[in-house]
Amino acid sequence: MRIPTRVVLAPMAGVSVQAFRRQGRRFGAGLVCSEMVSCAGLQHGNERTLGYLRLGRDESPLAVQIFGSEPRVMAEAARMVEDAGADVVDINFGCPVRKVTKTGAGATLLEEPGRACGIVEAVADAVSVPVTVKMRRGLADGSRAALAVGPRLVEAGAASLTLHPRSAKQMYTGTADHSLTAELVELVDVPVVASGDVTSRARAQAILATTGAAAVMVGRAAQGDPWRIAEIVGARSDTPSREEVVAELVLFMRETARELGTERATGFLKKFYGWYLGRGRFPRPFKQELLVLRTIADVEERLFVAAPGARDVLARLEDEQPDIDETLLDLPISIYGGG
Repeated sequence: MRIPTRVVLAPMAGVSVQAFRRQGRRFGAGLVCSEMVSCAGLQHGNERTLGYLRLGRDESPLAVQIFGSEPRVMAEAARMVEDAGADVVDINFGCPVRKVTKTGAGATLLEEPGRACGIVEAVADAVSVPVTVKMRRGLADGSRAALAVGPRLVEAGAASLTLHPRSAKQMYTGTADHSLTAELVELVDVPVVASGDVTSRARAQAILATTGAAAVMVGRAAQGDPWRIAEIVGARSDTPSREEVVAELVLFMRETARELGTERATGFLKKFYGWYLGRGRFPRPFKQELLVLRTIADVEERLFVAAPGARDVLARLEDEQPDIDETLLDLPISIYGGG
């Protein structure tokens, strides 16, 4: 499959909802990814987990990331993901969070190469779409586990590898060691995506040039800042106006409320206010003012008071939105209303 740009929007837990992915595609991401989906949750028919398989045609190309530790369960989940309309099944061997690693999933699997390869082989045999793997360098600082297991994952059926060259122990501290990415590129004959510290066009170009990676993955830098994606792909370099910022935030809020339901979206959206309104775009107290407002409608109204011209920008953005064309498995109707 062809990816139209060399920028991939990262899968981020608690962030990569459909509205976030759609926005990423509009601003130039060549591939967007769902937040990681529990294979156990899919197996047991958990409604919240199944809701992650709400996919829109306009998101394509889209990867859905799954995590787990049992090859059979992962394979069945991958079939569900393909049936839901995903273009790529991505396997998480990189999550450093304790509640994931303690189950034998995520970054832990880099220390169990036999099981990791068994998972990739089972998933690749189960689906017809490409299977990719996202991983960290290993569990401990200085680990080179990714270099040992990477070629074996390709032999097992991985069509592409994404490397975030921090250890699980590091979490998001320190810097990503992309010399390790360059070594992985030399070891495998599939595209490698470089993840970690991709914060600007100059940084992305430097990483691509020094590692030989096929693409870069943008994560935290895009939170509340889709213009960063546009800057990295070379589509624009100017700073967004207040009106643009508010219009994009309100559109994001409305799309998220439609997806999650108003009640869930109200709490979910609060972290985004700081991400959008920070970076010197609005005074710091303004974000705090929004956090105490009771409803999303109240937040919208306050935003429009701060930037009245945003209404016109928003109207244009909504006119440009494609008709909603979503694919879902035969799921409980409550998922459509937010679970």
